[in-house]
Amino acid sequence: MLLMVMVFLLVRNFEVENNVELVAAVFIPFVYLPYIGTNSKYHFHGNDYWKKYPKSTGREWLEALVFAVIAATIIRTFFFEAFVIPSSSMEKSLLVGDYLFVSKISYGAKTPITPLTVPFTHHTIPVLNVKSYSEWLQLPSWRLPGLGSVKNNDVVVFNYPDGDTVALEQQDISYYRLVRSNGRAAMKSQGSDPFKNPEQAYNIGRQIIDKNLTIASRPVDKRDNYVKRCVAIPGDLLEIVNQQVYINGKPLKNPDLMQFSFQVEAPSGISKKVLDKLDITDIRPSEAVNGAYDIHLNNYNLAKLKSSGMAGEVVPVISPKNQFYPDVFPYNPAYPWNVDNFGPLNIPKKGVTVTLDSNSIDLYDRIIRVYEDNDFKRLSKNEFEINGVKTNQYTFKQDYYFLMGDNRHNSADSRLWGFVPDDHVVGKAVFIWMSRSQNRSFPNIRFERVFSFVNSSGISKSYFWVIAIPLFLIIFGYNKRRWILEKLGR
Repeated sequence: MLLMVMVFLLVRNFEVENNVELVAAVFIPFVYLPYIGTNSKYHFHGNDYWKKYPKSTGREWLEALVFAVIAATIIRTFFFEAFVIPSSSMEKSLLVGDYLFVSKISYGAKTPITPLTVPFTHHTIPVLNVKSYSEWLQLPSWRLPGLGSVKNNDVVVFNYPDGDTVALEQQDISYYRLVRSNGRAAMKSQGSDPFKNPEQAYNIGRQIIDKNLTIASRPVDKRDNYVKRCVAIPGDLLEIVNQQVYINGKPLKNPDLMQFSFQVEAPSGISKKVLDKLDITDIRPSEAVNGAYDIHLNNYNLAKLKSSGMAGEVVPVISPKNQFYPDVFPYNPAYPWNVDNFGPLNIPKKGVTVTLDSNSIDLYDRIIRVYEDNDFKRLSKNEFEINGVKTNQYTFKQDYYFLMGDNRHNSADSRLWGFVPDDHVVGKAVFIWMSRSQNRSFPNIRFERVFSFVNSSGISKSYFWVIAIPLFLIIFGYNKRRWILEKLGR
């Protein structure tokens, strides 16, 4: 959209007024711009053309609107973008209803891949529920210079890696997870072991999903925006042992409000008043123990719940070591990993070469085929072909990251779908400018979170009153001065 507006303004400075030519300039600029540049009929008039051109009130409003759209688009594309927390995967660090400013200059903004899009929309036009962009024109993307690089414990906004393909009727679930689960179920119903032939299970699942659901593909810049905490950067050795993350053998500093699931005995129940006081929102009856609840807690409300007298035994829910979970990356029994005990895993780094075999290929298959766009074939158990060349090695073309939600047992993150490519990174979450809760009465604003900064531990204290009071005094003082001057007739 921004490119189309800029081309339109440029050709108008060549005094192009014919509507057919204007449409041609906007939609095929790579053809029309060379045409007017080499045709003696057209002369560049610069801003003088606009100065002498008579404008109606409607045109002035239209130009102001166009300028506002251009300015906002430039800011949104290259500097800062507003983002709202849609899910509870980062609670209690970031809450549903937090409105963030995401800094794109922190890591360097990406140039758009899909420029033909409705302004201020992502991949869908609200209400109409139709695609908001056209893939007729797609451009190569580069990352512009930034203020720094992604660091451990940064809160990062990124394009969802599994979001290249979506089932429109179930967009909240990864398409690939739907395929795997349906394929496994189908093979088990036939008496076959899906893990002995994972490719067959995947193909069966894909046929089921593609037949019964509406499938759509999306370019990188139009995939859903997710927000998670970066726990490992390129070259790191990541391991999770009994819920504690280790990076290169050292424990990673935990966010202050990181949550896990606990089984809490409470035969008499827990009153809503206590739950509200302890800010506990995620609670459900336990399926394993009668009179118990599964509750997501951080260190603070865990201690308060224990001291409230309403809870009996409180047991952390931890998946045991060496227990394979089929929906945990890389979905191979050779890696008996789960969300609480995961790795060790080396995070891919640009320029590093790895050896491929029947097990390691499951770690890097998607990187090779999808993220780095290679023609990849498995010839046999330990033989592979990449871009027509037989090889058992691969060198990464870009950096990758491992991201996790602070609500560790309620987060779809890298433990489930693997690495985040560098070209999917959108920016750094830096500032909460508004926070609203559906559980509060009007005006349902969490003033204690408004104007607070996002950091490696969670968020800072709110600077709402520090900013709001001086701003109010300035506005009040200005209006008071105007009133006095009006009374004095000046």
